[in-house]
Amino acid sequence: MIFQDLFEEYYQIVIKADQGFKDVKLEFPDEVRCKNGCSDCCHAVFGLFLIEAAFIKEQFSGITPSEREKAVLRCNRSEEDLSRLEEKLKNFSDDPQMAAYTMSRERVRCPLLNEKEECVLYDYRPVTCRVYGVPSLIRGKVHVCAKSGFKKGMSYPAYSMDEVQRQLYMLSRDLLERLSPQTDKDNASLLISMPRALKTPLEEIISENFG
Repeated sequence: MIFQDLFEEYYQIVIKADQGFKDVKLEFPDEVRCKNGCSDCCHAVFGLFLIEAAFIKEQFSGITPSEREKAVLRCNRSEEDLSRLEEKLKNFSDDPQMAAYTMSRERVRCPLLNEKEECVLYDYRPVTCRVYGVPSLIRGKVHVCAKSGFKKGMSYPAYSMDEVQRQLYMLSRDLLERLSPQTDKDNASLLISMPRALKTPLEEIISENFG
C-alpha cells in the first residue's frame, strides 16, 4: 500500500491519545466515568481528517459482510440527521458562535454503533472518540463530557486536540499529495463525515471534496 507508512505515523498519534486518556483516568478515576455500554461520545458530531477517514475505511473493509451491510444502513440514517443539521445551521450563517453551540448540542448516532451499543470498529476508532471522556483543549477552549465528574472552576490536565488536529492535517496533506498531486494541499483541512468515509470510495471522496 502506497501510504502504509502514513498509517503507521497516524497510529503513533492513536497510541499517544490512548496513553493520555489512561494517565488522566489514573489520576482522576472518579471523574472519568467511561464504561461499557456508555455511548454518549458515539452521538457527538465531528468530522474526520482524510488520513483518519482512509485508515478507518481500510479497517471497515475487514469486518464481516453482515456487519458492513448493517453499518451502511445506519449510515443512511446518520446522513439524514446530518442533512437536517446542515439545514438548521444555515439559520446561523452570520453567527459562528451560535452555529458552533448548535452543533455541540446536536446528537447524531454514529453508524459504527451497533444495536448492542457497541462500536464495530472499537480498536480502530478515531482519536476524538478515544479522549472524549477527559478534558480536551479544542481551539483554545477546554471541553468535557457532560457525563464525566469534572467540575467547573477546578483545574485539570487537558488533552490538546489542537495539536493532534495539526498532526492529522499534516498527514492528510501528505496523503493528498500521493493520491492527487494536482490538488490544493491546503484542502487537507477539510473534514469528512463518518457515513461518507464508510460508504464512499476514497478516490470519489478526494474528487468531490478536495478537487
